[in-house]
Amino acid sequence: MKESIKKQIQKEVIITCILYIFYFLWWCLFGFGLGNRKTEEYTYIFGLPSWFFYSCILGFMVFSTLVYFSLKYFFKDIPLDENFENEEQGCEKIDK
Repeated sequence: MKESIKKQIQKEVIITCILYIFYFLWWCLFGFGLGNRKTEEYTYIFGLPSWFFYSCILGFMVFSTLVYFSLKYFFKDIPLDENFENEEQGCEKIDK
């Protein structure tokens, strides 16, 4: 496997792990932070408790958008088959 492909794969793994860790922290902070009150003290957004709205609904939308932009700007289409026709062409696409 070419060195540029290895670097690209490592970059994608790091981005994926960072996004997952931030999403997990977002979910925990809003879910357990805002949800750690008495039920009578909850505030509601669109009929849902604010902790649920921020952690599950808004968090999903925010991180889905971040994943979309990460895929669009940082991830590359890499042939994983070692016997692809023109290795040099595949690496040139990644280097661009």
